[in-house]
Amino acid sequence: MGDAAPSNIVILGAGIIGQSLAAVFADAGWSVALADPNPAAREAVPTGLEVQRNAIRTAGLWQGGGGAVQVLADAGDALSNAAMVLECGPEDLVAKKAIFRDLLAGTSPDVILATASSAIVMSDILPDATDQARCLVAHPVNPPAVLRVIELVPAPGTRPDITKRSAELFSAAGFQTVMLAHEIEGFVMNRLQSAVLRESYRLVDEGIANAEGIDKIMRMALGPRWALSGPFETADLNTAGGIAAHAARMGPAYKRIGEARGEAVDWHDDLVNRVTAERRAVCAEADLPKRAAWRAGAVAQLVKLRDALWLGADV
Repeated sequence: MGDAAPSNIVILGAGIIGQSLAAVFADAGWSVALADPNPAAREAVPTGLEVQRNAIRTAGLWQGGGGAVQVLADAGDALSNAAMVLECGPEDLVAKKAIFRDLLAGTSPDVILATASSAIVMSDILPDATDQARCLVAHPVNPPAVLRVIELVPAPGTRPDITKRSAELFSAAGFQTVMLAHEIEGFVMNRLQSAVLRESYRLVDEGIANAEGIDKIMRMALGPRWALSGPFETADLNTAGGIAAHAARMGPAYKRIGEARGEAVDWHDDLVNRVTAERRAVCAEADLPKRAAWRAGAVAQLVKLRDALWLGADV
């Protein structure tokens, strides 16, 4: 959790993402104005919020902050006292351009303006670097009520203090933040996801495995492991000698696989050394066996829960 105190937030768009974020911020004690011009969307909010709140409780993330959610047709006066405005509308560049033009004109200069866009960068929405000063992308993963990570993606003109304050506000609401150094299409989450999906489609197209086989490998093998230790930590824990040993052992094969797909692959020494140093800052080499033992036990518990959920599924 961060040190920033609960405040006021305006969320534009009452779809699933908007509802989910509203539930999180309200549970953290924030006053939330959830605005959507669509009457059907507004009518669905009470039921949607209860679904999100139940998910938060199930995940053990409930804070009980008791913030109110006000549902509006238009953000209007709510913009005047907002610490942040978070746009969660359709993935439509033309619509986002119009929304952010209105927000720049209708909010005070200290209000953070963010979009939860999945792939559109802020410099496409606001090409003028001067307009970007208090704007950035805050990309959640669906459903953000329980998957509590936000990618913060500054535009070239975004002020550093805005990015810092955004991280503080999201942290105070219960999110982990990942600060990207600069804009990149798809950000980090969709780039990682797209790499897996690209190869998955290729393997199906080539007749190597069917869709269910690939889903089974992810569900039964890679997914549970990555849920507890991401790709770099997995490499660190799976090979005696850590990252450097893994790169030496598996790097040549991965290079051949990538280049056969037309991808440039260069795990050069400086890069491997950098990743090693970043991993050692998180987990000292002497602690790797202890961490690996923890993961083995945690994977066992996760598999037990996964299988129980899988057997209980009615679809």
